[in-house]
Amino acid sequence: MEIVSYSRRRASGPGEPGRMAWVDTAKGICIVLVVMMHSTLGTGAEMGGHGFMHWVVAFARPFRMPDFFLVSGLFLSRVIDRDWRSFADKRVVHFAYFYVLWLVIQSGFKYGQLSGGSPAEFARHIAVSLIEPYSTLWFIYILAIFSAATKLLRRVSPQVLLAAATSLQILPIETPSFLLNEFCDRWVYFLAGYMFAPQVFRIAGWASRRVGSGVALLCGWAFVNGVLALTPTGYPAAPTLAEMPLVALALGLAGALAIVIGASMLTRTATALPFRYCGEHSIAIYLAFFLPMAATRAVLVRTGIVSDIGVASVMVTAAGVILPLVIERLFRGTPLGFVFRRPAWAHLSPARHALRLQTAA
Repeated sequence: MEIVSYSRRRASGPGEPGRMAWVDTAKGICIVLVVMMHSTLGTGAEMGGHGFMHWVVAFARPFRMPDFFLVSGLFLSRVIDRDWRSFADKRVVHFAYFYVLWLVIQSGFKYGQLSGGSPAEFARHIAVSLIEPYSTLWFIYILAIFSAATKLLRRVSPQVLLAAATSLQILPIETPSFLLNEFCDRWVYFLAGYMFAPQVFRIAGWASRRVGSGVALLCGWAFVNGVLALTPTGYPAAPTLAEMPLVALALGLAGALAIVIGASMLTRTATALPFRYCGEHSIAIYLAFFLPMAATRAVLVRTGIVSDIGVASVMVTAAGVILPLVIERLFRGTPLGFVFRRPAWAHLSPARHALRLQTAA
């Protein structure tokens, strides 16, 4: 199975050197969908009903997280063969730093609710959250787990590894551990991004050249995804057809590739620029969207200035996406920059033998 590095690929147009435009666009689409889901469901719950945005959220459910994990696995080949110290710095410590920092920040905003005013209970909450990921931060927590697990098992036959991950996703595994359940359900998408990166990049290249064919393919996918995602089954274990075993896996992979194709075509236009910027700063949005989202929702609900749940959901989503970007830009280059950018002290120093090799060169 062909697994190669894409470390020398470059993005076209504005942006940070070394970034790929369509990858950032895809990440931007995904992070907007994530904020949209939390904003819409929370707003609907607070306002006691459903709006048109609930249909959008339901449509995106089969592929929203699978695409995020597939894209996250695309560049694993760049670092997976490095020594463990260097690998851990890039793929484990990086996520662990932001998880622990934002665990404290997010929990601090809910101190009374989580601890009842007791420092001991708050400390207990933090300790438990180091084992079972807290709230929306589970994504960056599990990315570190996926990366470490894939490196540990990289000598296993790719076919065997992929078959095992596929089985974990298909089987109805339910344990008391949220982390374990999500690992079983999501690892296959991360692994697919890592193992099939060459094919994914070829698909993206094809889409950028064959826009007409790409649009036709996306229309067909959208119809099938919509029918399956919006058709109820009456079974609690799989409320919609899209959540049925095997169907969920197929739709997750198909939807992830649809986002790849759409992002590749969209990157040719100016419409992609806001999504691309969101993708370049997706970690800032993911870490900080909870506060502006909750604050905007509270204002809208309490004042009643917007009665339409769909419109209110759009406004809450916009706040959850835009305000973290504003905060990140204001903090950049200041003493508060560590909130969104890992400082030097939080990096693992290079292994001594690597330093000697660099010195000799």
